[in-house]
Amino acid sequence: MNKNEDKWDRLLQIRTTGRDDTGADQYRYPYEPTPYPVLERLANSGYTRKGNTLLDYGCGKGRVDFFLSWQLRCRTIGVEYDERIYDKAVENQKTAVSAERTTFKLTDAEHFAVPESVDRIYFFNPFSLELLRKVLGRILESWYGAPRKILFFFYYPSDEYISYLMTVDELDFLDEIDCRDLFPGDDPRERIVIFACGGEV
Repeated sequence: MNKNEDKWDRLLQIRTTGRDDTGADQYRYPYEPTPYPVLERLANSGYTRKGNTLLDYGCGKGRVDFFLSWQLRCRTIGVEYDERIYDKAVENQKTAVSAERTTFKLTDAEHFAVPESVDRIYFFNPFSLELLRKVLGRILESWYGAPRKILFFFYYPSDEYISYLMTVDELDFLDEIDCRDLFPGDDPRERIVIFACGGEV
């Protein structure tokens, strides 16, 4: 697995491996990059294309942003609250092959005003349910202000996340990308659950 991680990092000219717990607390979870095989599966799903703008909450060192903007030629925005990890994303941007299509914001997710261009949103358990509710409020504010179809990708979601998302009137469950075969252990959480907000606008 690590060989694959290193291979992609080298290809994209970035450094994103390794977990980081330093800024974690009960609301914000440790930095852990999404495995590249999962990102490959997401990229191959057809749900994101060149014209889309993907917002990545808890972007860490920017792996999701650099990979998808390079692979799909979409635009990506990474939001990170931990200044030390954010600095690593900015450092990566100096060498990354897809740097010009990627931007990073150092801010708390619940205070970030979602740009109207954003129509894809990615979460890898960046924060607690309490924060997710606030963040979703900000996203819906943006959506009501500029109605459009938004797809939400939740990788390795908790039951708590899914139960909550199923109660949000504006969201509809759309699809699920099974990732269990990529890792040993047949973990039922190894999946990307996709929700949609808004119809064909």
